[in-house]
Amino acid sequence: LLNQWCNVVRWEMRPRLFLRTTEFLWQEGHTVHETEAEAREETQRMLGVYETFARDHCAIPVFAGEKSESEKFPGAVQTMTIEAMVQDRKAIQAGTSHFLGQNFARASGIQFQSREGKQEFGWTTSWGMTTRMVGTVVMAHGDDDGIILPPRIAPTQIVILPITPKEETRGQVLDACEKLAVQLRANKYADFGLEVEIDRRQFGGGVRNWEWIKKGVPIRVELGPRDLEKNSVAVSRRDQPVKEKQFMATGEFVSRAPEILASIQQNLYQRALKFRDANTRTIDNKEEFYDFFTPKNPAKPEIHGGFALAHWNGSREIEEKIKSELKVTIRCIPLSGSEPGRCIFTGQASEKRVVWAKAY
Repeated sequence: LLNQWCNVVRWEMRPRLFLRTTEFLWQEGHTVHETEAEAREETQRMLGVYETFARDHCAIPVFAGEKSESEKFPGAVQTMTIEAMVQDRKAIQAGTSHFLGQNFARASGIQFQSREGKQEFGWTTSWGMTTRMVGTVVMAHGDDDGIILPPRIAPTQIVILPITPKEETRGQVLDACEKLAVQLRANKYADFGLEVEIDRRQFGGGVRNWEWIKKGVPIRVELGPRDLEKNSVAVSRRDQPVKEKQFMATGEFVSRAPEILASIQQNLYQRALKFRDANTRTIDNKEEFYDFFTPKNPAKPEIHGGFALAHWNGSREIEEKIKSELKVTIRCIPLSGSEPGRCIFTGQASEKRVVWAKAY
């Protein structure tokens, strides 16, 4: 079992920030196994790790499944993938896990001595996730005011903004902010202490507040002289309209902070899931399929239907035709099977529906 984080350089013709850049950081793993069954089990296990990370940490629902023959990793026997939908309804391949069989072992001479004393080629896997996941988070959750970070992955979960209009009360307010930060950090969220920052910069006109809004910090807390008098704080959640504030007793906020973060995490996931499901359609004929992927608004030619669940007969020729005519590809053949049916393009038998989409 080998795991590494490293930078990779590829000669991309059309770089896209975070999604497809000349140089990017990725995590990749490789395993070698004695048997085919063990290698296949590892391939599935790592796909599950990525699916869990996307869902539980990044608050992004994904379709998990197998790539078609033309979309799988070159040299792999089987490529498994998780596919996410972002807000322009396109798909992003958010992580992959490959069963490589003995192909790479034979090419690289990866051998071991079997239990019978014979030289055998190993059964290998590889799996990876890249900084493309950063782009996926930005495009799945962000709004016109900036990014929105799920609390489980936010480097700062709570920022405290001291309100100090008068110099004579500045020290008192900062002391109260420091005390609040200590109390919050003593809390646990997702088995870790809370990440809390105090922004002591003396900027006016809401500049500090907007900086943190754009950065997507889950909770912003304002604390000024009036709040000290009332023993309260003004709390703003990034998953809600930016001008909304909730005034809470300081002690209540300290005790409820982990609960509020959990609520933000769940809300972001449910919002993304609702959006994906609203833009995923089960399609049973070719005309509806073509109409679904044809943009309706000339001013926004990039916006189309979303994800289509449609039967396909397994033909590479059909797959290439759809890709050429609509720029739509099979994103995955879902693990959780659907009923057998008829290919909407040929009328031939189809084992299950596959997920079609335009993709980055």
